[in-house]
Amino acid sequence: MNFVEELKWRGMLHDMMPGTEEQLAKEMTSAYLGIDPTADSLHIGHLCGVMMLRHFQRCGHKPIALVGGATGMIGDPSGKSAERNLLDEKTLRHNQECIKKQLARFLDFESDAPNAAELVNNYDWMKDFTFLDFARNVGKLITVNYMMAKDSVKKRLNGENSNGMSFTEFTYQLLQGYDYVYLNKNKNCKLQMGGSDQWGNITTGTELIRRMNGTEAFALTCPLITKADGGKFGKTESGNIWLDSRYTSPYKFYQFWLNVSDEDAKKYIKIFTSLTKEEIEMLIAEHEQAPHLRSLQKRLAKEVTIMVHSENDYNMAIEASNILFGGATGEALKKLDEDTLLSVFEGVPQFEIDKNDLNEIKIAELLTEKAAVFSSKGELRKMIQNGGVGINKEKISDFDLLVGKDMLLNEKYILVQKGKKNYFLLIAK
Repeated sequence: MNFVEELKWRGMLHDMMPGTEEQLAKEMTSAYLGIDPTADSLHIGHLCGVMMLRHFQRCGHKPIALVGGATGMIGDPSGKSAERNLLDEKTLRHNQECIKKQLARFLDFESDAPNAAELVNNYDWMKDFTFLDFARNVGKLITVNYMMAKDSVKKRLNGENSNGMSFTEFTYQLLQGYDYVYLNKNKNCKLQMGGSDQWGNITTGTELIRRMNGTEAFALTCPLITKADGGKFGKTESGNIWLDSRYTSPYKFYQFWLNVSDEDAKKYIKIFTSLTKEEIEMLIAEHEQAPHLRSLQKRLAKEVTIMVHSENDYNMAIEASNILFGGATGEALKKLDEDTLLSVFEGVPQFEIDKNDLNEIKIAELLTEKAAVFSSKGELRKMIQNGGVGINKEKISDFDLLVGKDMLLNEKYILVQKGKKNYFLLIAK
């Protein structure tokens, strides 16, 4: 596989330094991509870069993921309007370990293949680098004029809401450039990849390598991912879509991809899956025959959910979707774990009840007095007669039904359905 051709048809190539393609054709090449360790999980904003590393390895080259432990202590001005919070070493190390576990789902770190992936942390080579040594050996090689000409610097200095830029942030491009120098010298790394907003920082690195190591190095960037409506990719009302199930449940993760627009689905299935060009063209053609079936979104959601989480998580997300939007039964509901159950019914009205009350309590007392799902027993009776009441996805036909602890889901919850679309969650404590 030709890496550059692969990126081109996937819509993942923005800028490339002359000679890059020739270098990749000549030999197995090492390339690195920097990841900011400001959290102990990646989010889908990182996914395009991670997929570049994945495709790079699949094309026979060696990917290096650099966790920016040192640069994470400073903050990159690219695309930002304010300085970020600085982290201590303990937090950074924890974040690094968590990120490596996530990357292992995309990259082969463990095999003895010559192109096995590596994870490095720039804190390891920066922590003993004194300011005087850095100023003398690195700072003197790049002029302030060169650094000021970078778009990321100009935007920060000239932005409407800008309070200027600290010296710390200004030096960021030199620090990132030195990472490339170090990896070029010690890991024979000849390519740096990143988002298009990183072009200035990356080319500072190639310039430093030319001056410090006397060798040639290359740069390649992917476009920043956007939505068809111009909105920011990966941001929802509740914030980032994380790859860690502690922050974004597999169900919510699946739903995010399932709900993208047709135009975005056509773009994202190329960027965020490893499906072949032929498979994707076939899927798009099939989707265009019957767009209302959302077959493209379903396949996209399946591929990404299995890749990031697991097949089991994907199956549970499907079951959860059927419970909310399909005709799933109580058996399917009982299979859901607590996190998925709460994720599916997030935002529905909740009532706390006393677990001790669930000693054969009448449904009328439970749903009018203990939890005010119905305003009166008369309303409840009428809805039961019309088939409009469900407990744990099972229709209720008996007004005198007794509810016990054996009905609790995950030993804690009872799901009440009132009419077709109104759900209530009783939480027994």
